[in-house]
Amino acid sequence: MRKIRKLRGSRTCGWGQIGQHRKTGSKGGRGMAGSHKHKWTWILKYAPDYFGKHGFFRPNRRVYKAINLKQLSELADVLEKSENVQKVNNMLLINLKSMGIEKVLGGGEVYKPLLVVAERWTEQASKKISNVGGKIIKPDELTALIG
Repeated sequence: MRKIRKLRGSRTCGWGQIGQHRKTGSKGGRGMAGSHKHKWTWILKYAPDYFGKHGFFRPNRRVYKAINLKQLSELADVLEKSENVQKVNNMLLINLKSMGIEKVLGGGEVYKPLLVVAERWTEQASKKISNVGGKIIKPDELTALIG
């Protein structure tokens, strides 16, 4: 009979007495304890980016809620099928200001002439919209156009 079979029923099963190998002392602490001390070589090997700052944070950045032209053309399709569609000079009116979107970006394509009301837009978005016969205007210009 092997020795380990005899020890299976004992309290410590071959690790000495009074709970050696029993608690967290045997692994050098709980969790990441000792990662700047006795577990430093483990950190260097398996988690080299664990400590320190990474990246850059701009505290005064301004983030605009934006929409791409691809999303804008999908929105135009949905609005065109709905009943409350508004047209100004044969252009479909899309008021992004009332939807809470502040900026129009130039990703994607537009296939219909749209009159887009927005606070800001990129040069590329403006070119693509004007190429299909549309226009981007500021919210205060809209009141002058409509009435």
